[in-house]
Amino acid sequence: MNRKPNIAVVGATGVVGSTFLKVLEERDFPFENIYFMASAKSAGKKLPFKGKEYVVEELTENSFDKPIDIALFSAGGGTSAKFAPIAASKGVVVVDNSSQWRMDPEVPLVVPEVNPQDIEWNKGIIANPNCSTIQAMVALKPLQDKYGIKRVIYSTYQAVSGSGVKGISDLKNGLEGKDEPLQAYAHPIAGNCLPHIDVFTENGYTKEEMKMINETHKILGDDDIKVTATTVRVPVFDSHSESINIELEKPFEIEDIFELFKNAPGVVLQDDVENNVYPLALDAAGTDPVYIGRIRRDFSVDNGLNIWVVADNIRKGAATNAIQIAEELLKVLED
Repeated sequence: MNRKPNIAVVGATGVVGSTFLKVLEERDFPFENIYFMASAKSAGKKLPFKGKEYVVEELTENSFDKPIDIALFSAGGGTSAKFAPIAASKGVVVVDNSSQWRMDPEVPLVVPEVNPQDIEWNKGIIANPNCSTIQAMVALKPLQDKYGIKRVIYSTYQAVSGSGVKGISDLKNGLEGKDEPLQAYAHPIAGNCLPHIDVFTENGYTKEEMKMINETHKILGDDDIKVTATTVRVPVFDSHSESINIELEKPFEIEDIFELFKNAPGVVLQDDVENNVYPLALDAAGTDPVYIGRIRRDFSVDNGLNIWVVADNIRKGAATNAIQIAEELLKVLED
């Protein structure tokens, strides 16, 4: 590509969509023209971006008739199911943040620090993984490469921003003592922990838990890794925290694990327990790295390891990861 790309942001007025704009501006993503699209309800709104104001267009079947190279989608699975194929049929490469395409064998599921090579075989749609999976992959990939992974146990502590404005509203109302009907959750979230993210499936796991299991296999390219998960919504506004227990294939020295994470892409090591230094949701909020700490051997199994992993779920867990994919895509298009 001998010019700057034309890009579209679909779902530009939502929680993730507005973060797309912020991250595009911060990273100075190159573009010739940019278009903001949303539902009819949001059409006509004006959004400030890079010193200019842009009018939000209604997303229609004709929206991609204009020359667009890359479209960042964050408008829900139903919207993506309908409009992503339309965009792809017109030569647009869609980076989609919904769960619609993640497990489609024809669609790459990408975390740029982990499997950027998968971008090259896209057929017009690239899937952004689940937020809780993304940060886990950044942590697991260096371990997989050096030691191999036999088994993973995820226990997550996920922020309400993962439920969008309704989840944020439920927590705010609860903290303020307002007796308002719950919008996002089956039970109050303020002062509570809900072991229930997304709907329950027939096997007793929630969809969120199954996403983590299935996406881990696809991204790491190894269906033989044993994976289980318990995902929990906690009364935190931003940033997901995860306790990850890993059984490695090969023996390790704990000092080497520290060194591995010190040099891992996208990782910030925070592990100085004598001074109470470890990753915190408050510190991760508004930033892009994946923070890792509380690194210690699991003495209950051979080659067992415990780590604590924290990242901003709206940035690295959604918008930033998608834009990193778009940045990698530009390299592919240039070739």
